[in-house]
Amino acid sequence: MPMISLTRRFAGARLRPSMSASMSASMGAPLAALSLALIIVLAAPAPAGAEAEAGAGNTAFSLDVTEQTSPNGITFWHVEAPEIPIVDLQARFDGGARLDTAEKAGAMRLVMGLLDEGAGDRDAIAFADEALALNARFGFSTGREAVRVSARMLADRAQASAALLNEALTQPRFDADAIERVRTQALAGIAAGETDPRTQARLAFYAGLFGEHPYARPVSGTAESVAAITREDLVAAHGRAMALDRAYVAVVGAIDAEAAGLLVDTAFAGIAEEASVALPAPPEMSTAAGIQIVDLDIPQSVLIWGQEGLERSDPDFLIASVMNYILGGGGFSSRLMTEVREKRGLAYGVSSSLSPLDGAPLYVGSVQTANERIGESLEVIRQEWQRMAKEGVSEAELAAAQRYLTGAFALRFDSNAKITGYLVAAQRYDLGLDYIDRRNGLMMAVTTEDIARLAARLLRPDALSIVVVGKPAGL
Repeated sequence: MPMISLTRRFAGARLRPSMSASMSASMGAPLAALSLALIIVLAAPAPAGAEAEAGAGNTAFSLDVTEQTSPNGITFWHVEAPEIPIVDLQARFDGGARLDTAEKAGAMRLVMGLLDEGAGDRDAIAFADEALALNARFGFSTGREAVRVSARMLADRAQASAALLNEALTQPRFDADAIERVRTQALAGIAAGETDPRTQARLAFYAGLFGEHPYARPVSGTAESVAAITREDLVAAHGRAMALDRAYVAVVGAIDAEAAGLLVDTAFAGIAEEASVALPAPPEMSTAAGIQIVDLDIPQSVLIWGQEGLERSDPDFLIASVMNYILGGGGFSSRLMTEVREKRGLAYGVSSSLSPLDGAPLYVGSVQTANERIGESLEVIRQEWQRMAKEGVSEAELAAAQRYLTGAFALRFDSNAKITGYLVAAQRYDLGLDYIDRRNGLMMAVTTEDIARLAARLLRPDALSIVVVGKPAGL
């Protein structure tokens, strides 16, 4: 049977072990009309070897990935894609909101929201006008573990766009009017979250698991902490936000390796070589089973459950991904959807996912349903957790999961931005330079015995941490 292969080859860079996004300016018409697409064609039958290992009829990839180092010594991954005159750059800096202090939680998110609100000699309007003139789009965001920087630039204006990005990263103005504007937006989001059951469930869930650790704090902070943040706090948080020894960088687009190295140096000139503060120690997670109910007068309750998961570096993580697709990650084809929605009509949707937080990996899920149905829904979820732990999966379930997970893999690479995101993640999690070539083969090699072994080791239906927000009945 013919197999699908990618016609384009990648050249790349080195692999190292280890919010709301704020956008600078509307993307100009020339840039908005352009996007990178991977061209997929039917090829001859797969030869014996690595590609054949992926299995007949599955998508196989053949990528040349090499490391690059900029003249100033910054390691990055590079993909030359000359088909469309766009260059995308993305960087992850480990740290993120966990570097906030308890009293000033939310400072890192405010910092990232202010980077394009004026830099150097340009106030917010002048900065936006310059980005618009260059047809450049910048993104700055923060999460619990890291801050992210992204840029999309026209190839013939890439160096000028990178220079403007560097101003935002190294010379933010933190003007008083901009601070209050972004602070007001943050406070509005926090206020909206106070009546949103999903937000409240997540906050209670993380607080219950992580106690006093920074992971327990809301990334956006609280109304009290955000109101108390001063300009001096923002300057201090900015100094903690980015350091090259915690950076993972990728450049993709119509740019060769030499020019990409100069681009990286331009973008990150002046960024500290070494971090000024250490990352917090991993949390000691509370794994005690129990149900916490947060009273909120709404007709439907939100339930979040979870337990300890797997680090991304765990050899069984890929097996866990296949198992989770069958249990709760596969949409309408998952067991949870079949039992909770299709057979019993208890909820519109239910899902589970792996969340490999640094030092605190989780396996979590959520469901929302009428107050009087939440108890029965939880019971069915526990039963399915238990059934997977005891019985594993069938050959038919495994084959269906493998077909989807290998076939859908190509969809992760249909734009410059998605490719840079993958390359950054591959660096961060030490997946190996050839992982993209090997991934489908590894997934097709998973057996029902592998899943049974992992499920028995990992799943603990009687030790789930559970949070319910609403007015649940039957618990």
